[in-house]
Amino acid sequence: MALCCFYMAGNAQSSNSNGDILATNYKIEKTNRASFQEVAVRGRVTDENGGGLPGVTVVLKGTTKGTSTDADGNYTISVPASGGTLVFSFIGYTTQEQAIGNRATVNVSMQTDTKALQEVVVVGYGTQKKSDVTGSVTSVTSEDFVKGQVTTPEQLIQGKVAGVQITSNGGDPGSGGRIRIRGGASLKGSNDPLIVIDGVPVDNSTVAGSGNPLNFINPDDIESFNVLKDASATAIYGSRASNGVIIITTKKGKAGDKLKVNFTTQNSVSDVTKTVDVLSADEFRRVVNERGSESQKALLGTANTKWQDLIFQKGFTTDNNLSLSGAYKSLPYRISLGYLNQEGILKTSEFQRTSAAVSLNPSFLDDHLKVNLNVKGALTDSRFADKGAIGAAIAFDPTQPVYQENKFGGYYQWTNADGSFNPLATRNPLSLLEQRNDQGDVKRSIGNLQLDYKFHFLPELRANLNLGYDVTDSDGSTSFPATFAPNFAEGGRVSSFAQKKTNTLTDFYLNYVKELGFLQSRIDATAGYGFQEFVTENPQFPVLNAKGDLITEAGRPQEIPYRLKSYFGRINYSVMDRYLLTATIRRDGSSRFSENNRWGTFPALAVAWRINEEAFLKNSGTVSELKLRLGYGKTGQQDIGSSSSSDVFPYLSRYTLGDNTAQYQLGFDAQGRPVYYATFRPEGYDENIKWEETQTYNAGLDFGFLNGRINGSLDYFFKDTEDLLATISVPAGTNLINELTTNVGNMETRGLEAALNFGIISNEKLNWDFGVNGTYINREITNLSKVKDENSIGYLVGGIAGGTGNNIQVNTVGYAPNAFYVYKQVYDQNGKPVEGLYADLNGDGIVNESDKYRYKNPEPKVFMGFNSDLNYGNWNFNFVMRGSFGNYMYNNIYSNNGAYRAFSFSNYLTNVSPNVLETDFENFQLFSDYYVENASFLRMESANLSYNFGRILNEKVGVRLNAGLQNAFVITKYKGLDPEIAGGIDNNFYPRPRMYTLGLNIEL
Repeated sequence: MALCCFYMAGNAQSSNSNGDILATNYKIEKTNRASFQEVAVRGRVTDENGGGLPGVTVVLKGTTKGTSTDADGNYTISVPASGGTLVFSFIGYTTQEQAIGNRATVNVSMQTDTKALQEVVVVGYGTQKKSDVTGSVTSVTSEDFVKGQVTTPEQLIQGKVAGVQITSNGGDPGSGGRIRIRGGASLKGSNDPLIVIDGVPVDNSTVAGSGNPLNFINPDDIESFNVLKDASATAIYGSRASNGVIIITTKKGKAGDKLKVNFTTQNSVSDVTKTVDVLSADEFRRVVNERGSESQKALLGTANTKWQDLIFQKGFTTDNNLSLSGAYKSLPYRISLGYLNQEGILKTSEFQRTSAAVSLNPSFLDDHLKVNLNVKGALTDSRFADKGAIGAAIAFDPTQPVYQENKFGGYYQWTNADGSFNPLATRNPLSLLEQRNDQGDVKRSIGNLQLDYKFHFLPELRANLNLGYDVTDSDGSTSFPATFAPNFAEGGRVSSFAQKKTNTLTDFYLNYVKELGFLQSRIDATAGYGFQEFVTENPQFPVLNAKGDLITEAGRPQEIPYRLKSYFGRINYSVMDRYLLTATIRRDGSSRFSENNRWGTFPALAVAWRINEEAFLKNSGTVSELKLRLGYGKTGQQDIGSSSSSDVFPYLSRYTLGDNTAQYQLGFDAQGRPVYYATFRPEGYDENIKWEETQTYNAGLDFGFLNGRINGSLDYFFKDTEDLLATISVPAGTNLINELTTNVGNMETRGLEAALNFGIISNEKLNWDFGVNGTYINREITNLSKVKDENSIGYLVGGIAGGTGNNIQVNTVGYAPNAFYVYKQVYDQNGKPVEGLYADLNGDGIVNESDKYRYKNPEPKVFMGFNSDLNYGNWNFNFVMRGSFGNYMYNNIYSNNGAYRAFSFSNYLTNVSPNVLETDFENFQLFSDYYVENASFLRMESANLSYNFGRILNEKVGVRLNAGLQNAFVITKYKGLDPEIAGGIDNNFYPRPRMYTLGLNIEL
């Protein structure tokens, strides 16, 4: 009975338990159903003034589900009934998160991102809020730099800035690029912009032993570029600002930061993308057998040598950087080390750089005294390949072997009948590389100590003292063994060089900033003094043979100093934060000119109107920025001659040592041999030479829509350069000289530049930004003589291979600088050029020099840049493309090898260009416009894919991997090696490689 009762009770308990379980399951199922049910949540997003914000991204946190607000700031989004969190984001505003809970309506008031609005740009002698800038200034920060294997600083902004054209000087390891801001402003003077690094204007002239004066700067140390383009922005730098200013700011530690350790390594493989088209050995044999003489046929060999394959190689690059940054108590710091080793694709070319940088930025006296100490140093070792090997590989007979048992180191060489080296024939390309050792070692350091003191009794007033230096010490040598064919008679050759450059800087200025009590106005005034001295020392060394015997005695050592002294001032005045005025003046004195012409005054004035701050636009949901800028300024130019040679002072009468062939025989030595003495020759000088001056007018419009999601700028500029520094011919009989550097002529530059950036997609998972910039430039010489001469053709420039002293370009009034000066080719009915037949353009019945005409020029009418940055989760893909349109190239490879006469010599053979099979030219037609080709192009500069692993190992380590491709492709009609060659003459160009890169970044 008891047992029975126990059994029943147990069953009853079990039954209740099962009921509870069933009830629990029912609740879970009900909850799951509810979680899958969706409800609509509505709301309105407003700005700080209560106006609706259109285009705000609204995303359900943790999902890809999202929407955006309409024109009035309203939105509707479906969310789970269980709730969640909404994320509101908009460019220029702080991102907000709102928990939904049980609400059906979620309204949000967005707060302005003060940091974004207060973004500053670096201008001369200080900084300004971007919104207050009146001149044409573009800032590019490290987040927007070109990614991939970047060896030199200018590559970081290639294709990124409207109005700035950076043309690579070729694929040499460590080589830089030609930088032109709005086309440059000079003919003879420098067209390079002024480079300022952490407040120190550097000497960016040629450095002995280096292929690029800027390759000592490690790109990994750079934080930002600020490009000053118009005179109202650059005039604060006066005498060196006609070609624009690039201000480079390096990375620094930040107060309050903990120690951060960052290590990056990139390893790349470079390869040749294209070689010059030449006749193969079999094709060459056929051509010689068909058109050559019996003696030429007898010279043909049996080999099948591909000379270009022999001189090029795959190049390996490793680039490693380590940095430590943070703050030790109240001392922000950053210390970095870098090592780069880059092999060129042309054999024997190599560049190594070991760099270090230290930045200390403490503050004292309750932040009234700020100290910035920056020291950067680099050791660069370069081995330079003889680029003449490229031309030799194109021209050398492909039927000949590479090696041969002989006295010339075992390299096959063309010889005369007596076995001596034939100096007229093409050299063995491989011997030009492997038998030449051209080394250059450069030690360079740049640094400054900047003290900025805010007065205790008058905090609106600051005093800034900047003491800086830039020192370069270089040496090297070029040596050839005794077996090197061209120097065989001398027993080889060893020539050495050394150079020391010292640039010291002292700048001091006072800055006063005050909010005035009327019209919400503010004044920012700066006045200062600057002094900079440049000293170049060039010791001279004898030339020896391989045994150490004297070939040529050492020349006379040189020490060349010159100085700049400056006084400058600037006033920025703002009314109601919408009407802006900037007035600048600088007075510069240069020791390069005589006392009568030493000083130049360079003023500038600019105004701006922030239209979007007016009442009728202030609350606009569409227009977020609209600023009109107008500016005028005058800048100078004094960079004439080379800062490392005696022509740095063109106003002084001077004599230079003549050549060995200009010696005078006077008497005999003890053995009865004649004694020769060196003679000195007079150099041209103009005691009245003065500043070249450029006046610039600029009108610009900065705009932004949908709170900056679409933004950009549009600028029109006009530059008028007067008293051009140019080298002119001196009429025979008027002096002992042929040429003279003086002020002569004018040049005008006008153009239009535009930049447009799109925030195409912006949400929690996916962000895509796209930018495009374009520049149109037209340059014209308006005067080029002190006495007007309607019949003057101008001044010939642009030397070419083929013949002696031939030039293919000319500077003429009414035309762009360096226009091609050629004959107009006549073609037959099949479109084939007729040899030696040119158009009689002046109609006098005779075709001669008078029938040459100016045809195109090497600079583009339009150049563009395209950049894209796409983020999806932890993935990032970005690319940069560049386009150039309207630029032309003289194909000197074709013209110099494009005739059957190329192998018409009796004791050696030269390969001809396959182009000769199209033209059938028997003789060279160097000045035919047939060889001037359209070199417009579109280049994929770089493409990079990276993955960010985030923080791993207990959030202690950040890891990112990246892969990149540079110089991926070029679209062009140009038939030569590369459509992008500075100067527009294609001959012996070191090809740009295609580069494949893998990289790793680790942050602790």
